[in-house]
Amino acid sequence: MNFELQPPPDAGIAPASPPAPSPAELAAAAEPINILIVDDEPKNLTALETVLDDPGYRLVRAGSADQALLALVAEEFALLVLDIQMPGMNGFELAQMVKQRKKTAYIPIIFLTAYYSEDQHALEGYSTGAVDYLHKPINATVLRSKVAVFAQLHRKTRENALSNTALLAEVAERREAQKQLRDLNQELEQRVAVRTEALVKSEEAMREADKRKDEFLAMLGHELRNPLSAIRHAVRIHGESPDDPAARRWASEVIDRQSTQLTRMVDDLLDVERINRGRVELRPEALELNAVLARAVEAAQSLMADKQHQLSVDAEPSLPVRGDAARLQQVFVNLLSNAAKYTGEGGRIRVSAHRRGDEAVISVSDNGIGLTPEVLPRVFDLFTQVHTSIDRAQGGLGIGLTVVKSLVEMHGGTIDAQSAGVDRGSTFTIRLPLLANAANNGIRKSGTAASAAGPEPVDPASIRVLIVDDHRDAGEALARLLTRRGCQVRVAHDGLEGVDLAHQFQPTVLLLDLGLPGLDGFELCRTLRAQAEFKAARFIAISGYAQKSDIELSRSAGFDAHFAKPVEFSALFAELQVPTGASA
Repeated sequence: MNFELQPPPDAGIAPASPPAPSPAELAAAAEPINILIVDDEPKNLTALETVLDDPGYRLVRAGSADQALLALVAEEFALLVLDIQMPGMNGFELAQMVKQRKKTAYIPIIFLTAYYSEDQHALEGYSTGAVDYLHKPINATVLRSKVAVFAQLHRKTRENALSNTALLAEVAERREAQKQLRDLNQELEQRVAVRTEALVKSEEAMREADKRKDEFLAMLGHELRNPLSAIRHAVRIHGESPDDPAARRWASEVIDRQSTQLTRMVDDLLDVERINRGRVELRPEALELNAVLARAVEAAQSLMADKQHQLSVDAEPSLPVRGDAARLQQVFVNLLSNAAKYTGEGGRIRVSAHRRGDEAVISVSDNGIGLTPEVLPRVFDLFTQVHTSIDRAQGGLGIGLTVVKSLVEMHGGTIDAQSAGVDRGSTFTIRLPLLANAANNGIRKSGTAASAAGPEPVDPASIRVLIVDDHRDAGEALARLLTRRGCQVRVAHDGLEGVDLAHQFQPTVLLLDLGLPGLDGFELCRTLRAQAEFKAARFIAISGYAQKSDIELSRSAGFDAHFAKPVEFSALFAELQVPTGASA
């Protein structure tokens, strides 16, 4: 039965536009279809080529079953047009072999025959896997039509395969993208977790820092007001006791002691800032450590004497080291002052200094309040206090031990603290490298910049001192001290006034503040130095700035010496070669 497909009647509706072909469909349509034609007669193969001539087909000839098998192994074919009657292996046998191979089993086969009865051999042909069966002579139109169907089917199959491949690639790509996205999300979550943890910790450091800052500011106010209060009270007592020498002497001692305490606190604060910024510079030299230790004991003696402490010192006679004498003395003074602060009335303080191998080991021990296990590990941290209650009586800002540790380490040494607990005392032990081959190495015995003997004092009456300081109380107080020691003194309060007074008074010594209004101390020194009448005069800088760079600037300006405020009077008097005590 023949069927003819007719188009549907026009319903008056425009047909929908077909979808645009995909790139895979375009590629498949552009590539020719391979068709294998097999016949032992060359003329038949030529006839088939003529009938099936089409740019969309690529026809491959085979004159035998063996040639056909070789072609099937080498290439992929959309259709096999096969003659049944061939010498050797006939078409049916070749078809069976084609269908048995996995690679070629899907290839449709059209049999061509001219000799066999239709029913018998058609049945045999279909049983071997043929999809169609044509008799010779072949109807060209029918053959082209059938081949076109199988060619189109192959194209669709190939398009689907390409689409499937592209789809699989896209799926794989999406899976990889999803995996990367998951990995990125996981990494992001980990980063967020790490950042969050770091932020939480940072906030806890900031909260702790704010807490310690607030505690420090409270302590600073407390520690500044206490000595200031004592000084003001002592000044009042001094003024109200003109006929009571003992009361006036007591008031003077209080003022001196408390102002010294204030000076040390300010020095510690400045040292912490300098250490944090890396601006502390040592002036190392070969020296005897015992001499430095002896001066530190002397400096802290008054604090220990006030509380009737029992002090013992056990030191080897020679401990040569290389260091900054002033800074090492500062270290020992701080440790001795701490021991005195935290040891009760009549307590014991012991200092020892001995050689241990190639190190000098110095320890400061007391039987005072001791250190708790919680405080001990952080006793050298900034602003750490043994006690922080409102009734704390020992004083201190909690920065002294921080400065001590930094200075010791700058000398190549170490320091540690030990304590058996509350009310069981504490010990601070310093280890410093000893100086090798110290004999005859120019080691100073005194541990100070000046010689132990020093020059003989001169007649104070021959010393004419010009003080130039814009701080009136400071200038007038220093003038009174020098006047009481027999010096002739004049005071100016700015640079221009200082120039005028210098020409009138002709001083032999000029004590110049550096931060003067108008003409500063540097310019004042240069101006007067350049004049012949002041060539022999001594110029001494007095300033609140006393870092190494400040001292170098003052020297380059022409100053002979540099003293930091508040001035250490004994050192200044030694520089001026005037008696330490006041004239009668």
